[in-house]
Amino acid sequence: MDLIKLEDIRKTYVLGEVNLPVLKGVSLRIARGEYIALMGASGSGKSTLMNILGCLDKPTSGQYWLDGEEISQLTPDQRAMIRSRKIGFVFQNFNLLKRTSALNQVMMPLAYSPDNMPEAEARARAVELLQRVGLGDRMDHEPSQLSGGQQQRVAIARALVNRPPLLFADEPTGNLDSRTSVEIMRMFEKLNREEGITIIVVTHATDVADHASRTIRIRDGVIEAGAFSAESADAPPIATVLRHEDALVRP
Repeated sequence: MDLIKLEDIRKTYVLGEVNLPVLKGVSLRIARGEYIALMGASGSGKSTLMNILGCLDKPTSGQYWLDGEEISQLTPDQRAMIRSRKIGFVFQNFNLLKRTSALNQVMMPLAYSPDNMPEAEARARAVELLQRVGLGDRMDHEPSQLSGGQQQRVAIARALVNRPPLLFADEPTGNLDSRTSVEIMRMFEKLNREEGITIIVVTHATDVADHASRTIRIRDGVIEAGAFSAESADAPPIATVLRHEDALVRP
């Protein structure tokens, strides 16, 4: 079953009297439980696509179904509600509060949840997640007392505290050394395999994308490759794909 379905998504920014098209008709499918790498060079439309997929922005036109709900033209408040219930985010810069313990960092999204979870339950859930990411003995530590890899683990636990079916990781290893990067990517693999969480990693690094089960490549606002899984009933015939890819590389 598709968790994500996009049909002819377009995004144009208006800069004064100039229209700047960034996404130029993106269609793709992502099944529940997939592990996806979204790749593209700077200016390819990669970040704009992520913002739309993550309900941080809405398209100029086209349709976006997330978990069976068409959300392309929701209001900002409605998109915020979708994010709180269905989406977690992990960022390159961790985005942790400086003077806040790891435990309170992870509990924080629950304070804004419409579920009004009791504090004891919220604390228990945060403790469980920090233990799961290997920080059971660092729960009272602030970011300045944690390594980069440990800070990213806190960020991952925080992203998962609302138990979203979808997790976005935007250049999650960009500020980490190579060994720690591998550890973080293996953690994503484990979460995907054992928890069934759909993960979309936005990256420009091939070694990071290699951990995913499928890579979607975007260039100049259109999908270059990987929009559909091999099993998707909506995938175009192989001859059509080959003609499209040939047109992209033809001078």
